[in-house]
Amino acid sequence: MKSHYRVVVIGGGVVGASVLYHLAKLGWTDVALVERSVLTAGSSWHAAGGIHALNADPNIAALQAYTIDLLSEIEEESGQNIGLHMTGGLTMAGTPDRWEWLQSAYRTFQSIGIDDCRLVSVEEAVALNPIMSGDGLLGGMWADREGYVDTTGTVHAYATAAKKRGATVIEHNRVLELNQTLAGWEVVTEKGTINCEHVVNAGGLWAKQVGRMAGIELPVSPLKHHYFVTDTVPELAELDFEVPMTVDLEGFTYTRQDQKGLLVGIYEVNHEHWAMDGAPWDYGMELFQEQTDRIEHELMMGYGRYPALENVGIKTWVNGAFTFSPDGNPLVGPVPGKRGYWSACAVMAGFLQGGGVGKSLAEWMIHGEPEADVYGMDVARYGLWAENKQYIKETTGQFYSRRFVMTYPNEQLPAGRPIKTAGAYADMTTAGCRWGQSWDLETPLYFAPEGFTEVPSLKRSNAFDIVAAECRAVRESVGLLDITGFSRFEVSGAGAEAWLKSIFATKLPQPARARLAVMLGKDARLKGDLTLFNWGNGTYWIMGSYYLRTWHMRWFKDHMGKHVQIKDLGEEVSGFSLSGPKSRAVIERLNAEAAQLPFMGCGQFDIGLLRTKIGRLSVTGELGYEIHCRAGDHAMLRKTLLEAGSDDGMIEYGFNALLSLRLEKSYGIWSAEFTQGYTAAMTGMDRWIEWERSDFIGHDAAVAEREGNGPAQRLVTLEIDAGDADASGYEPIWHNSKQVGFVTSGGYAHTLGKSLAMGLVDVAHADEHTMLSVHVVGVERAAKVVPASPYDPSGKAMRV
Repeated sequence: MKSHYRVVVIGGGVVGASVLYHLAKLGWTDVALVERSVLTAGSSWHAAGGIHALNADPNIAALQAYTIDLLSEIEEESGQNIGLHMTGGLTMAGTPDRWEWLQSAYRTFQSIGIDDCRLVSVEEAVALNPIMSGDGLLGGMWADREGYVDTTGTVHAYATAAKKRGATVIEHNRVLELNQTLAGWEVVTEKGTINCEHVVNAGGLWAKQVGRMAGIELPVSPLKHHYFVTDTVPELAELDFEVPMTVDLEGFTYTRQDQKGLLVGIYEVNHEHWAMDGAPWDYGMELFQEQTDRIEHELMMGYGRYPALENVGIKTWVNGAFTFSPDGNPLVGPVPGKRGYWSACAVMAGFLQGGGVGKSLAEWMIHGEPEADVYGMDVARYGLWAENKQYIKETTGQFYSRRFVMTYPNEQLPAGRPIKTAGAYADMTTAGCRWGQSWDLETPLYFAPEGFTEVPSLKRSNAFDIVAAECRAVRESVGLLDITGFSRFEVSGAGAEAWLKSIFATKLPQPARARLAVMLGKDARLKGDLTLFNWGNGTYWIMGSYYLRTWHMRWFKDHMGKHVQIKDLGEEVSGFSLSGPKSRAVIERLNAEAAQLPFMGCGQFDIGLLRTKIGRLSVTGELGYEIHCRAGDHAMLRKTLLEAGSDDGMIEYGFNALLSLRLEKSYGIWSAEFTQGYTAAMTGMDRWIEWERSDFIGHDAAVAEREGNGPAQRLVTLEIDAGDADASGYEPIWHNSKQVGFVTSGGYAHTLGKSLAMGLVDVAHADEHTMLSVHVVGVERAAKVVPASPYDPSGKAMRV
């Protein structure tokens, strides 16, 4: 062991070993892995080792596919047998909704490039897995690239391949403390102190303690998980092939063959946490006693699905701990506020996602950005509020218990809620508001009459007419929307203007004006679709998506300039938006000067007894005003605005209506039309770039794309001949049976009476009036490309 390495990876499971391997593969060989015991001595040694390429997030699916491809490479490179069995896999549905969802999911997988799966009948599924009963099943999906590995062999293959490339593996050496230094980190171990530039927390069951060593409280918790392996099953022994990996969604079980027996894993509803403050340091190769009473219901369903189990014994029980995050996805990336400290934790499916995690993290450390859009597993998708122990317990438990439970797109889950509410929350609830959640904040979805209950559905909700009425009110009179759920950052200081010019590719607004602003990464992929306000006193606001607060602040601070200060106002400022043709009349009753603001103008004005900041803009495409107030003034601002708008028929509305209204204007949103996986040219955001300048991040790459062949796909608006359902995202778009794109988001346009979607389409098929088709909830529907902004294409309504 040396006294200095460039990187120290803490943890010798599959994730830590993968990170080490990828760092060495990409050229950083002065790297070491430090393991308190031996490699695999955590969750890795007892994991079931299943692998499959399917994932609803296309970026995560791509990383899983990368992992599968990598396995045979590291086996060959290391000379270590990993016991790879590519059996194929079945996912079975046992309810009409689930079967409909599976048909829809199949089309989604096609959309994101997974073309080795197909829908199968119950009869075909039973032929593929003869020991499975088809009773109660409606259909399934087959995937070629499913199987399993020997988990211990795989970890040693990663580690051996890393060592062959120059990396170091140090076992039997527990990390005792971490101390941040000017040069990086001091890693104090049982065998001495190591100094390094970067430290990676791949601690698995011990991730909590390794985080606390650096003053970090990661939102992770271990939960117990059961599987068992049977004695020889005669029906399996008689087969001349290995049965596929099989998931029975309604039965909460997954299975694979284990020699001539069957491995049966269970995601029980009655979950159980363990060691929420981290596993004991001397724990590692132990298991818990099986708890058959806790999993009795799922066991009975499993035996019913596989009747042959009734006649064989159980050879081995495994009840071991795995670490989960609140949404079940990994926590990966640079930890905000801790330069040189990297997270590679909560990788529940380590043998499935470990390769992709290692690749992305190594690219991030070496090149500054990962190749893939990994926001779905970025540690910055959570804020400080997620450190709360009760929140972690509720949300990780909810995820575990719902691992195989169907979640509908319009379903609101209860765990970890409510945390933060705006000042008018109680009054809005009394008025009928139904709430969703964005990050830690309760946000309004729609306003419903007393006694109304929304029914979870894959198709149009029974709240359809309620949302339609809200849209109509905004288009015809005036609507009031709580916009506490927007992020706000205050930028000030002598260097503010110079820094903003470096961060944004857009021309800065003049004093008392606002402007849409594009933020790019070095490779010209998007980092934000934001709005800049110049308040005219040397102070600017950056406004964007509330749930990206930590993510954006990390980017800002990582690229900070001199003599500039930035402050997150998310806990200090709330507000409301007025939208509709009568919104000026409402404002005029309260402040005549504010009512005369020009389009995209902004300033500070009194509204009733309150001091507010107002910008004249709206995401609805109507005349509108965004009114910002102190968080404590929120309830009073609502009351003041409602009273002023009572004669104009003002109603309150929610973000479900805003989705419809913005689609009618072809306005994209982050995480749908705009992501860090797309460039400005793909999404049309390049029209906001100030090409005359060359001093902004991403300039050279953006120019290269502009002067080259341009993007392969372009964002378009589609009109869909839909039935009782609308596109929502990642549905495939077809031209003469050839896939030419995918939907980024969609919904019903209540003003136009049409089903609309936005999508990325190959440029050869992106022209207006091109006839295409789209799968909506698994059913192919005719579609055509329509001109952008099908409602009020000239923009007259919002500029009047």
